[in-house]
Amino acid sequence: MLCKKRFVALSALGLLILGGSVARAEVRLPKIFTDNMMFQRDQTIRVWGWAEAGEEVHVTLASGKADTKADEKGQWAIELPALKAGENLELSIAGKNTIVLKNVIMGDIWLCSGQSNMEWGLGQSNAADDIQTADFPKIRRIKFNHVQSGNPEQDAPAATPWQMCTPQTAGGFTAVGFYFARDVQAKTGIPIGLLDDSWGGSKIEPWIASAGIELVPELSGAQGGNGWSGMYNAMIHPLTRFPIKGVLWYQGESNGGEGESYYHKMSALVLGWRKVWQQNEMPFYFVQLANFQGANDNPAGGDGWSKLREAQTKALLIPNTGMAVIIDTVPLNEAGDIHPKNKFDVGSRLARWSLSRDYGQKDMVVSGPLYKSLQVDGSKVRLAFDHIGSGLIVGAKQGRAAAVEDKEGKLKRFAIAGADKKWFWAEALIEKDTVVLSSAEVLEPVAVRYAYAMNPDGANLYNREGLPASPFRTDTW
Repeated sequence: MLCKKRFVALSALGLLILGGSVARAEVRLPKIFTDNMMFQRDQTIRVWGWAEAGEEVHVTLASGKADTKADEKGQWAIELPALKAGENLELSIAGKNTIVLKNVIMGDIWLCSGQSNMEWGLGQSNAADDIQTADFPKIRRIKFNHVQSGNPEQDAPAATPWQMCTPQTAGGFTAVGFYFARDVQAKTGIPIGLLDDSWGGSKIEPWIASAGIELVPELSGAQGGNGWSGMYNAMIHPLTRFPIKGVLWYQGESNGGEGESYYHKMSALVLGWRKVWQQNEMPFYFVQLANFQGANDNPAGGDGWSKLREAQTKALLIPNTGMAVIIDTVPLNEAGDIHPKNKFDVGSRLARWSLSRDYGQKDMVVSGPLYKSLQVDGSKVRLAFDHIGSGLIVGAKQGRAAAVEDKEGKLKRFAIAGADKKWFWAEALIEKDTVVLSSAEVLEPVAVRYAYAMNPDGANLYNREGLPASPFRTDTW
């Protein structure tokens, strides 16, 4: 009897050991590969994973086939020819076991990253009607967990596998990403995938790749500093083998006390991500921070996020970037909430940049007015702008509707100063494609500020396309 029990125990142990070896030998994939997934159209398709050292791996997608062997570390990778936009494909990976991923689709993939206003779900955004009608099988997303690491990781911490956008799933989608994808997909017919990879409360530093830090001289010595690159290492680096179309970025609140330094960090972020993806022209569209807290009635402004917004505007100097201005999206009675519920305007304004730059809609007006130049003529100042669209207007905006011309209204939030650096509110008038400023208190003006405050409530310079002008200042005081 004792011998029989011992035999049974040894047999069980043998099966356990055998089972463990079988498990170790199985072909495995990174978490970004699941049913319903999307690959980037028109770019080489990459599939990679792990298996037993020396194990043969066979990969098939549509008419593309590739064979390889796992190396001595058990790692393998293949490339398949690019495919056009398409859907309802199967991805098969066969070794000692076979994995078949169903309902695979080809489209354009956008990485959505930043802090909580990017992570903010559609279900948190007063969007009940949009959720009920969110039957968009050609819009997909995958959500990643919050993880940091001191070294670049090989696999991303997926929390929710790839999902199709339906009324049942849409509430969990990043709201900014949803509205961006809905606009682009509706106007182009191209499937849109979202890599939902953000972390509430995060600063910009943890997202920056060390490769980006090295490209910006002003950040020399930042490598290895406190808080740098940890989120990139764990949440972004594992995705860099996966081709994407571009990046949507909404962050800055946690760096809100900064100015010029944030521009350098943005440069490192953009250039670094482009380098590690080996996509040097990869589109990068970002959100300027919204109006927040109480209105500032001091014409000098300069409080709160004013310098941060200035640095964000300067980031437009980085090639192939675009900025959504949203200082008009939060009513004053809601401005105490750092999470604005109106994500519709945010996503739609980001989509304008992409539709024009990436999808051939060249007539699309991508931005509201951006300050270009100043001309002093006696006691008056004339301002010129880029992105005036079909003309400048005094605008009035209600809810999610585009701003319309307020023909009886006057321009607000323009301030003017002389060499004594004393600021006064200015009389501001639109003359054709320019704005002319004057003040009885400033006879020899030298500098102008517009909406240069934490909450420039009432700022109302727009173009006729209903897009607001960005805050700016002409001085460096």
